[in-house]
Amino acid sequence: MKTFTIGITGASGAVYGVRLAQEILKSGHKLHLVVTEAGWQVFREELLWNTDNREECIEKHFASYGKERFYYHTLRDFNAPIASGSYQNDGMVIIPCSMGTLSGIAHGASGNLLERTADVMLKESRKLIVVPRETPLHKIHLENMLKVTEAGGKIVPAMPGFYHLPKSMDDLVNFLVGKVLDNLGVHHELFTRWGD
Repeated sequence: MKTFTIGITGASGAVYGVRLAQEILKSGHKLHLVVTEAGWQVFREELLWNTDNREECIEKHFASYGKERFYYHTLRDFNAPIASGSYQNDGMVIIPCSMGTLSGIAHGASGNLLERTADVMLKESRKLIVVPRETPLHKIHLENMLKVTEAGGKIVPAMPGFYHLPKSMDDLVNFLVGKVLDNLGVHHELFTRWGD
């Protein structure tokens, strides 16, 4: 069993983060989740979730997949184990990643738990995957992606493939989530691979 962290920000595409979290838990791994305030807004607007009671929302959509292996942390919870380099964290994914969060990571701001955990992953040379969801991209966005890459992170843009002949929105979501799982080293069968 491995330990992973997922950060979900306010960029469009919260479904990517939700599906990734559920797949990691289904695979039997331990998961820490951090959601930004804007991320909660996207849950409401894109997924039509009732987020009035956040604990109930977390329980319904995440904890039910593996309650004993699932941990939710608020943005201000700097006492969370994932805020420390001494905690064994096998990989972190920020999916989707807003340009604001990307900037905070690229500049080592550590202004909240999500940014701090990403900073820990970089300083400890552990897997950090950033899934940016923005278009078009200007020079500052691209420079921030380069900074994260040069510091040891990996950029996996939210760009679905079409060679597997997707028939639904789910197929497109699964393709991207599967690519992230590949980069984490987690087995899945979310899409048909080229040549299969």
